Amino acid sequence: MLRAILFDLGDTLIDFEPMDTRAVFRTGAIHSYGYLKSLGHPVPAFDVYSRKQFRAVRWAYLWAKLRRREFAGTRLLQSFCESIGIHLDPPSLLELAWLWYAPLTAHSTVEDQLAGTMAELRDAGFKLGLVSNTFVAGAIHDRHLDLLGLLDLLPIRVYSSDIGYRKPDRRIFQSAIDRLGVSAAETLFVGDLVKTDIVGAHRMGMKTALKQPWGISRTQGNADVVIRRLSELPEVLAQFDGGNLQPAADRAIPDSVANAIA
Repeated sequence: MLRAILFDLGDTLIDFEPMDTRAVFRTGAIHSYGYLKSLGHPVPAFDVYSRKQFRAVRWAYLWAKLRRREFAGTRLLQSFCESIGIHLDPPSLLELAWLWYAPLTAHSTVEDQLAGTMAELRDAGFKLGLVSNTFVAGAIHDRHLDLLGLLDLLPIRVYSSDIGYRKPDRRIFQSAIDRLGVSAAETLFVGDLVKTDIVGAHRMGMKTALKQPWGISRTQGNADVVIRRLSELPEVLAQFDGGNLQPAADRAIPDSVANAIA
């Protein structure tokens, strides 16, 4: 019987549109630079500040990929600030991290009525949580989720930046199900990437749902089902043995679900 649902974050719960990464990074640099100046800190020329920070993030990201471990963006930001003679208290450091991240919110969307879908799942008795690969601090993602009205619906949130392990490492999934108080066999994982989300969760013994908004309606890799929208989940769950939700008699099962379980 399924008792819990874990979600990936980026392009699963929150959809990020294609963007000019360097332009978004520069916008974050402008906001964070202005914040440091407003606090009276000595800062180098803006181009030097922006270029040094971009290089630091890029190098840390590449090194993390090679090591298959995550780095913490706030620690990197703290080290960067100290390298230019700036020492911030924890609240100021988090605010600086938010200002770097905030431009991404302008390029993000969620499904219509997503909060309603999540509340329906919660009210049906499912424990909800998320597992995300990200170097951004969990507190920053929490702030974004709060703005979207989703934070309280996801009481368990595991970020690779906070624990150091990235999907598909078993330890990040185990951390989440331990906090949920369920077994892997009682958990459905919903994600958009086969290599990290679906393969990793499947190896743990979880059921899996692959979100492919523009994909074809069939199973892919190890995914048990393929969905196009998270609003399909109540009907998907009814197809698993012990699902707590039953589809309404007059509501057709989406083609993506019907084909996946045929």
